[in-house]
Amino acid sequence: MNRRQWTIAAGAGVMAAAGGTGLALWQRRGEPAAATDADALWRHDFETPDGAALSMRQLRGRPLVVNFWATWCAPCVREMPELDRFHRQFRPHGWQVVGIAIDQREPVQAFLRRLPVGFPIGLGGFAGMELVRALGNPHGGLPFTVMIDAAGRSVRRKLGETSLEELAGWARDLGT
Repeated sequence: MNRRQWTIAAGAGVMAAAGGTGLALWQRRGEPAAATDADALWRHDFETPDGAALSMRQLRGRPLVVNFWATWCAPCVREMPELDRFHRQFRPHGWQVVGIAIDQREPVQAFLRRLPVGFPIGLGGFAGMELVRALGNPHGGLPFTVMIDAAGRSVRRKLGETSLEELAGWARDLGT
């Protein structure tokens, strides 16, 4: 096998492995999370786009949807109004929503001026990506949504775009 053939074969192998990984992650969309708790989440503090502090510890004790997103991620942008509708509809039932932007302050501020949301947004940076991985998304794809129950356990997660209907179904599965 000459150098060109070897390069093509190696590239095909890499593409097949990447495709297999993508397929495995796609098949896990919306699956129940492992029965582990989300201790890594509660140790994090994030800065908000306006410079305030967002302490995840303060959100503990009530059910929570955590959405990891970025302004440059088209599915993230499309699902933001759905997350906001879930927040408005389920807040009276004790639910909380928080968005962790894997992005820079300025683009997030500009995005929120165009599309304000009623739930807190934290600036994730590197710590946000570590948390994405700790919560069950080893490859760091976005958007990534995790549902935490009132006991602090990660009970659902999804890599990919979500919807109000899907989130509401997850909440109903938890009895709320």
